[in-house]
Amino acid sequence: MNTTDIIGFDDTNANGHRTHVVVLGAGYAGAMAANRLRRNPAVDVTVVNPQPFFVQRIRLHQFVSGTGDPKVGFDDVLADDVRVLVDTAVRIDVRGRRVQLASGACLDYDYLIYAIGTRRRTPEIPGAADHALSIADWAGAQRIRERVQGLAANGMITVVGGGLTGVELAAELAETGHDVRLVGGGGIATSVSARARRATWTQLNRLGVDVVDRGRAVEVGERTVSVEIDGQRMVLSSAATILATGFEAPQLAADSGLVVDEIGRLRTDATLVAVGDDRIVGAGDAVAVEGMRLRMSCQAAEPLGAQAADAVLAKIGGEQPNAADQGFVAQCASVGRHAATLQFTHRDDSPARAVVTGRVAAWAKELVCRGTVENIRREAALPGRFSWFGGAKATTTEREPVGR
Repeated sequence: MNTTDIIGFDDTNANGHRTHVVVLGAGYAGAMAANRLRRNPAVDVTVVNPQPFFVQRIRLHQFVSGTGDPKVGFDDVLADDVRVLVDTAVRIDVRGRRVQLASGACLDYDYLIYAIGTRRRTPEIPGAADHALSIADWAGAQRIRERVQGLAANGMITVVGGGLTGVELAAELAETGHDVRLVGGGGIATSVSARARRATWTQLNRLGVDVVDRGRAVEVGERTVSVEIDGQRMVLSSAATILATGFEAPQLAADSGLVVDEIGRLRTDATLVAVGDDRIVGAGDAVAVEGMRLRMSCQAAEPLGAQAADAVLAKIGGEQPNAADQGFVAQCASVGRHAATLQFTHRDDSPARAVVTGRVAAWAKELVCRGTVENIRREAALPGRFSWFGGAKATTTEREPVGR
């Protein structure tokens, strides 16, 4: 295709006017939204995604260590009448209601659902951009796997970031026989309760992970990492240094002139409609919803995807969309294949008293991972079936961004 190619749909058929909805991104939010849009049979749905398959992002640490495959074919999770374009959006022409794609093609839309997810934010650590790896997405996970497979038997792997993503990655690599160091920075598993943290620490120790709780990575070399502990700096050997730190949104919304927050996420009102453009609706990690504090997670992405689809369908029907409503249930991190930490939470995601650890928690985590895909499959078969926990309805109050 060349830059003059336009991809579109006929406006009418035997049943009357048809509406074309483009979904950017086919992760947890985008895939859910695409399937749910089919509640209205007069809507044509096109999904744009860089890979020709669905990626279970919560299994990327398993892919890196060789204990699991995060890929699921689109024919398994998307309805047959959802059109998929393997491409990447590079700009949204909001006036012309057209998406410019990396291939050179242009894609017209009546409504657009913005669900492109997030990417790893490279911290301001000297050398990190040149020498560190990142597990934020499929491409990053592939690079880590190649590096890990090429390491010598005693090659030390340093994971920077003590959140749940870092814990999962460090534990998975250690359980598969690698020497692993986890540099916590601000602490290990600080989003869960003290009891849950102790259980996580215990399992990391059993797996032989060298936990540097108070350590802060201050420089990354080709085969070293410098860590500062209590004001003292140490240069440590590191055959591979992997970042499991903060996230940011891609530049697409900002480059397209849309209103974004400080980490590049599309700003929306309480109904998920983009600020300044009522033809664009946001969903998932790449959006900042007015009045809501949401942890980046599949737990939030799938309900937001469903509600984004409902918002578009309401607008097509001439109705006002409802305010987004999202409540959390738990935070769960696998700590290797045979243990996990399951922290139940209040609807606002703050830790509750109940904690489950060990093999039972690992079994529960696996059910959750499988369940996220089953939710999307069921929505493909029966659009409108998916439901979620509410309890944190959006308001007009500003909120601060939170990480995964």
